[in-house]
Amino acid sequence: MNRFILFAIVHYRTLLLSLLFATILVLVRALVTGSSFYGFLIWNLFLAALPYILTQTVYWYPYERIKNRTRLVLFLIWLVLIPNAPYIITDLIHLHNEYSFWKWFDLFIVFVFAFNGLILGILSLIDVFKFLCFYLQERWALVIVFGICIVSGYGIYVGRFLRFNSWDILVRPRLLSNEIVLSLGQSKVWLMTFAFGIFLWMVFSVLRWVKE
Repeated sequence: MNRFILFAIVHYRTLLLSLLFATILVLVRALVTGSSFYGFLIWNLFLAALPYILTQTVYWYPYERIKNRTRLVLFLIWLVLIPNAPYIITDLIHLHNEYSFWKWFDLFIVFVFAFNGLILGILSLIDVFKFLCFYLQERWALVIVFGICIVSGYGIYVGRFLRFNSWDILVRPRLLSNEIVLSLGQSKVWLMTFAFGIFLWMVFSVLRWVKE
């Protein structure tokens, strides 16, 4: 266990510091104001970290030893989880809540959490892009990643406006399916889907360019 903690600190120290900073902001606000209203951001950030934890676990594990069926299952799980990462951007809506009475500081808190969630999601997306390049030419891997970004954009809409969670695929599959079918005929759904999806694609492209 100690070796794992040391490994995480060495390899992810900058990212861990960023996550710690976000958490401290919420704790300080709760201590000063006596309100724990923004505590939900910590849970949302945990959900945002799950896709990256998954892809990094696969990354450090000998990829060739993972069976194709297992890879497919892991990819589908990841695809369900990945919208949770950029979803925190939509938590800006809570600035209109009556419990958000430190507007500028609250705005800063949500921005820090949204930044961390977005970075976690894009880093995980870059991992998936690398995995795809094992099987496909780079241009086809990029096409699939673009499709994933669009699907994630729709996932954000489902989470924010239809108010479903990732686990509702298992808990409320029929209701989720019905709501999805009904939503597809609305123009605002496609607007939000492509707006978020293309934004994710742009951030992915920029970070990929920086890493290269």
